[in-house]
Amino acid sequence: MIRIDFNLMPVDLSGQLQRFWELSGEKISAIEREYELGKGTPVFTVEGKYTTRGWTEWTQGFQFGSSILQFDATGGDEFLEKGRTKTLALMAPHVSHTGVHDHGFNNVSTYGNLLRLMVEGKTPFNEWEKNFYELALKVSGAVQASRWTPIKNGGFIYSFNGPHSLFVDTMRTIRILMLSHKLGHVLQQENDVKVNLLVRALQHARATADYSVFYGEGRDRYDLWGRTAHESIFNTNDGNFRSPNAQQGYTGFSTWTRGLAWAMVGFAEQLEFLDTVSDEDLAAYGSREGVAQFMRRAAEATCDFYIEHTPIDGIPYWDTGAPNLHKLGDYLSVPANPYNDFEPVDSSAAAIGAQGLLRLGNYLKNKGEQEKGTKYWQAGLTVLRSLLAEPYLSTDPDHQGIILHSIYHQPNGWDHIPAGQKIACGESSMWGDYHAREVALYVQRVIENKPYYTFYNGVL
Repeated sequence: MIRIDFNLMPVDLSGQLQRFWELSGEKISAIEREYELGKGTPVFTVEGKYTTRGWTEWTQGFQFGSSILQFDATGGDEFLEKGRTKTLALMAPHVSHTGVHDHGFNNVSTYGNLLRLMVEGKTPFNEWEKNFYELALKVSGAVQASRWTPIKNGGFIYSFNGPHSLFVDTMRTIRILMLSHKLGHVLQQENDVKVNLLVRALQHARATADYSVFYGEGRDRYDLWGRTAHESIFNTNDGNFRSPNAQQGYTGFSTWTRGLAWAMVGFAEQLEFLDTVSDEDLAAYGSREGVAQFMRRAAEATCDFYIEHTPIDGIPYWDTGAPNLHKLGDYLSVPANPYNDFEPVDSSAAAIGAQGLLRLGNYLKNKGEQEKGTKYWQAGLTVLRSLLAEPYLSTDPDHQGIILHSIYHQPNGWDHIPAGQKIACGESSMWGDYHAREVALYVQRVIENKPYYTFYNGVL
């Protein structure tokens, strides 16, 4: 399990953060200079150079969003200009993309961050530009909400696999529905039926909490507190849950750690968002207490599982049930080894999960639960310290990634295995790099006593 450093303070990471942003700017500039956008959206690196992998278009927002975060952290105007102009030129198809469950990734990372910066006063106010960002977020939220499968006790936004498929990842993308709702928008369907986007997002969150997260209550032989399934399968004829499944994990009965991390941060940030929602708005779904209860249970369970089933340095292997982990011996009692001969680590899960730990810890401390909140907060700082150091921080000027040892799709064999190695290692991903920047910005703002960073700062 993670060896939590209870003495680590955010300010202790200042030097590492400064180095991180210096390297990050160099990586962003290298991609801008060297990558040919005509090849498609960059997804992950091979031998240090970003390449694409046609599956779905879910990473372009991370590319341009990284430039925007770089500006936020460093004030480099050239990065703002890159992020803004590329968003204007290339992101519109993602706003109206009806075929994916990833709107909260692509469009909050770009339009959402640009709106937030303007509202926070970090960029000049321009009413037309603000209206443009708001319109993109409104439409994106409604389009995302239209991918809907009703079930007996609510429903969910279905994955690109089809209406039977609930992905745990989507817990983090429902924030686009929350932004759209906050901006006063609705999904309008046949016969002008208006769909409340807040209610739809909360129904999806409840389905994820009920079916994607396990609580040690004996649902199956592998039911452990906080374990997650990547995919939950439903019978669309009657709305009944049928089975857990996995696309990028090992099986539906093991835990793909990046999916776990999406749940950690998704539930934690929605708990924070809940405090900004009026009782009147929430009444359309149910009671504040009921919503907070299921979200908090899911957030705590997933964060606990991450802490318990991750090596002492906070960097997880790609799946907690990966078939060759036993060959590593007592691997949870030592730091993760990205260069081992048997199973890859996934640093992108750590970059995502660290933010979930920090947000849950901060939320609980603000509710007066200092001891419990401190555990999660310090665990998040411990994970981030590992990410900001080698062998995870990429210091090679010829490597375009910022966080090394990210895994995309281990079962499909899409990840690069370097010469002389037996497993995939040494590469980066757009989502891993973006979320490392996001959690780095989160902690930097805490250190500098700046406004607390949330996805919804632009709509408060």
